[in-house]
Amino acid sequence: MDHSSYTDEYLTNILEEVKTIAVVGASDNPSRPSNFVMRYMKRKGYRILPVNPGKAGQEFLGETFYASLSDIDVPVDMVDCFRNSEAVASIVPEAVAINAKVLWMQLGVFNETAAETAESAGLKVVMNRCPKIEFGRLSGEIAYMGGRSKIISSKRNKLLGKR
Repeated sequence: MDHSSYTDEYLTNILEEVKTIAVVGASDNPSRPSNFVMRYMKRKGYRILPVNPGKAGQEFLGETFYASLSDIDVPVDMVDCFRNSEAVASIVPEAVAINAKVLWMQLGVFNETAAETAESAGLKVVMNRCPKIEFGRLSGEIAYMGGRSKIISSKRNKLLGKR
């Protein structure tokens, strides 16, 4: 797959199918991007499972921090990586082992080898994107803040109506 661009359909399908997101590199610090992404996605109806070995056992957003993906005892649909590009390679085997469906790498995170490994194991992959931004853009919410969604309809958007 060409990871330099994604169709809106591809991203929408992922965001519609996903219910539980494990956030690797999660932070309870409100000034960290992972923090406001987790808060936003939780408000949109997703279950957020924070993963950070330094915070393991602590509570955040009604969930317990996990030390690793393998410690999570519920099904995970998507692994959202707030780690550097090199670190993603070590996350992929754990994502595969827990039967995640999607490996999502945040803005600025690219790892073609990790993407190929994940895809060969059956995961969908997104690189250099933020699910918060994509949800807002695809649902039309971001249009309220000046963004251009190309969505003009009297019908309720699938992403907004589903949660």
